[in-house]
Amino acid sequence: MTTDSRSSAAFLVDESLGYLFPAALRAAAAVGVADHLTDGPRSPAELAEVTATDARNLSRVLRLLATRGIVAEDAEGRFRLTATGDALRTDAPHSARSAILMNTDRSLWLPAAEMDRCLTEGTSVFEGIFGMPFFAHFAQDEATAAVFHTGMAAMSDPENEPIAAAYDFPATGTVVDVGGGHGGLLLEVLRHNPGLRGVLYDQPHVLAGHRLDVEETEGRWSVAEGDFFSAAPPGDIHLLKRILHDWEDDRCVTILERCREAMAPGGRILVVDAVVPRDNAPHQAKTLDLLLMSALVGRERTEADFAELLAAAGLRITRIVPTPTVLSVVEAVAASA
Repeated sequence: MTTDSRSSAAFLVDESLGYLFPAALRAAAAVGVADHLTDGPRSPAELAEVTATDARNLSRVLRLLATRGIVAEDAEGRFRLTATGDALRTDAPHSARSAILMNTDRSLWLPAAEMDRCLTEGTSVFEGIFGMPFFAHFAQDEATAAVFHTGMAAMSDPENEPIAAAYDFPATGTVVDVGGGHGGLLLEVLRHNPGLRGVLYDQPHVLAGHRLDVEETEGRWSVAEGDFFSAAPPGDIHLLKRILHDWEDDRCVTILERCREAMAPGGRILVVDAVVPRDNAPHQAKTLDLLLMSALVGRERTEADFAELLAAAGLRITRIVPTPTVLSVVEAVAASA
């Protein structure tokens, strides 16, 4: 075996163990260990007592997290939370704890473990594991649905303000957030644009957790219940944030057609999604794409993919606006406009 071959083998073996880091991150998030590190370093024994865990095993988990800078171990064997790991706290301004628990939930973890079946069968393996499609499973399992919706809000919250600030919304009109969840993005859009009104459109059980009822948006919002495959509320701008990547092309075309039908004259559709770059550099969309492949039926898309998808729905791209996040705003109008 050549030196290059040995190096390759060592690298690949090390990479194959990489799944144990998110497993450790999930374990730490699940027991809430970061919440007990806000006042400074603590020993594994002290942490084990307040988290009702085994001190030795907790120490082993924290030791691995320390290799990625989530925590740091001092000479006395105590652990402290670092600036990098701060968002692991439940009460952090942009806590990632719920997002971590969602991304490592068994509903996503188990399909990823059987990703080879996606290659041989050409489809998601979720239904084969859980006995029903992804969203049907969430609809009948309240506990898992709560993990998903809370996790999505936690994943989205840090993105919403930069996205709202990056796009030049009109001074007046109605913005419809289609499948907008708890309304985090719509809330930031209304905050940045006091002349706009907003409609949060989603299913009843999702809307129950909305966060639009704050003083600065008083009188400028409403909620609407429905199914975005069937209809969309009328408006000047229709937002679709992290929606289309969940679905196959034909279903995306249906969603887009319903939005186009509901657009006011001169209206716009804003697809807020990752636009996969055509290079070899790391990008979150390239990773998330495999989650979508294994657990759902959707995919992340390139600019060419979006152009084709929108054209099939009678729309055309007018521009793509980058944001400080991993997402871009793909702006589209009616093809005849």
